[in-house]
Amino acid sequence: MKNKVIIFLLLAFSTMGVYGQKTLTEEHPDSIENQWDKLLDEVVVTGTRTPKLVTNSPILTRVISSSDIRKSDATNISDLLQTELPGIEFSYSMNQQVSLNMQGFGGNSVLFLVDGERLAGETLDNVDYDRLNLNNAGKIEIVKGAASSLYGSNAVGGVVNIISREASEPWTLNINGRYGKHNSQRYGAVFSVNKWKINSSTSAQFTSIDSYNMKNEGDYSTYYGNKTWNINERLTIKPINALKIIARAGYFFRERNSQVSTHDRYRDFSGGLRGVYEFSPGTNLELSYSFDQYDKSDYILLTRKDVRDYSNVQNIGKMVFNHTFGGNYILTVGGDVMRDYLMSYQFTDNGSHHQITADGFAQIDMTFNKLNVIAGGRYDYFSESDMKHFSSRVNMMYNLDRFKIRGSYAGGFRAPTLKEMYMNFDMASIFMIYGNPNLKPEVSNNFQLSGEYTNGPLNANVGTFCNLVENRMTTVWNQALEGMEYSNIGRVNIVGIDANVAWRTQWGLGTRLSYIFTHEHVKRGEPYTSSTRPHTATIRVDYSHQWKNYGLMVALSGRALSNVTVDEFTSLTSYEETERVKYPGYTMWKLNVTNSIRRGIDLIVTVDNLFNYVPKYNYSSTPSTTGISFNVGLSMNIDSMCKRK
Repeated sequence: MKNKVIIFLLLAFSTMGVYGQKTLTEEHPDSIENQWDKLLDEVVVTGTRTPKLVTNSPILTRVISSSDIRKSDATNISDLLQTELPGIEFSYSMNQQVSLNMQGFGGNSVLFLVDGERLAGETLDNVDYDRLNLNNAGKIEIVKGAASSLYGSNAVGGVVNIISREASEPWTLNINGRYGKHNSQRYGAVFSVNKWKINSSTSAQFTSIDSYNMKNEGDYSTYYGNKTWNINERLTIKPINALKIIARAGYFFRERNSQVSTHDRYRDFSGGLRGVYEFSPGTNLELSYSFDQYDKSDYILLTRKDVRDYSNVQNIGKMVFNHTFGGNYILTVGGDVMRDYLMSYQFTDNGSHHQITADGFAQIDMTFNKLNVIAGGRYDYFSESDMKHFSSRVNMMYNLDRFKIRGSYAGGFRAPTLKEMYMNFDMASIFMIYGNPNLKPEVSNNFQLSGEYTNGPLNANVGTFCNLVENRMTTVWNQALEGMEYSNIGRVNIVGIDANVAWRTQWGLGTRLSYIFTHEHVKRGEPYTSSTRPHTATIRVDYSHQWKNYGLMVALSGRALSNVTVDEFTSLTSYEETERVKYPGYTMWKLNVTNSIRRGIDLIVTVDNLFNYVPKYNYSSTPSTTGISFNVGLSMNIDSMCKRK
């Protein structure tokens, strides 16, 4: 009863106040009834490398818009994806390192991009998801299934591309902050300029949370507190109408309170320069260079020494040429060259290795009346393993106006990383983990078939997917070495159903329901077990309205994950004896209320874990929550406050 009273008071407070002429919708001045049309007309680039309306793309792409991001009140990509998409679960691996499972594929098989650029660094096969903050994100595009024909290795399970917001006003300045449970704090600022032939956006964000004890026993009893800094600059210059130059730079810092005497530190320095020259409408050339260095270190509190023991440096050059001809044909050709350097505490004597990777790809986009076909292929070469691989794909969409049918085949592959080839790591003096330079590439054949129906405020789609994965790479006990060694195993089959329904009314009420069924089959006796939850779903109901002097946005979102039964091996040296472990399912709900108390000022009240779910036992796959939490935030658009009424 007490919690219900608190929620009611917070909601009442959040809807009080006198509103200025502009409200929470001032960044998107279109009326509510036009927002659905804008979503269907969203331009996407991830699935094809060329701009294409999402409703006309034969490659099924899920777009999380800036409006969706605001409604979720998420801090980083893991918070957002779990709220918006079923089939995605972020859990813990060893020592509370975050691990991803996306419809049966781990973090090393799902490629994360920022404005189309790769990220350096990994921990237990996952990139540092805290790097991917949403302070200046314009939208996020998700392509599920193999995308290796365009993006090469690591795109065997899908691609997630975070696309930065571009300034549209002469200048804007947003300052925001949020405070919540366990002394969680988030402060950010974004300053943008769009004047003359310069478009610049500078963003900075700081987050922190204290360590805290879990309510019940489990695999872990304390959540490690941390703090992060994220600073990014994106500058676009158009010296002439046909030429666009984009420069970017970023710095990231994270410190994790993992031990009393030592803290884990993570740093990243990134930058890049890209030029796009347009010869004629639909024909352009893109040249780019990007740099990314991700470091890890141990900060010893007593001596204040910062000992670096990991560094991954990537230098990438890229070329892409697009040519439109015949009105309905788009040819895309390009290539990448990357030097990948890795120094790691997991190598012998903290040693280092490097390799050169190179690729070339081509794609043709053809439109025949109501039929759109995209076909392409990519050839990759990896110097260290002398590995060569060709990936292909064919995507088709038949457009019957309100009804669309999509079908596709895509080949995927993942080459062994430097860590998987050369690892020589003492696992807490229990056993060793060895790399294997003779690993074969992990390859897949991905098939998808889906239908989509759109009629006014209603949009629905349902589809099936099938991934046949060969030579999956994992660690296997090697009796001769008396330790774990990276090896290839047999086929893993992943099949399922993906369904989504969205509906939005003209008076501002909208809802989206998404469900995914996933079945991951592993041949009995293989040294690999599935931990993919078979049933997952997300739902969001939101209401937005703008009156003359008043505006309001309320969003209720929930996610439900079924239980999963896992056959865990009882011994490292035998894959015959297993025990069946059942990890419980759970449901989490979040309520977000946003309104303006005066011109350019938004008050945000968020109630997370609305129904006070607390795990009875803290598994690595349960959320690290101690119950219901309240967050209060404030966002100020200084430019709007300075404008005359």
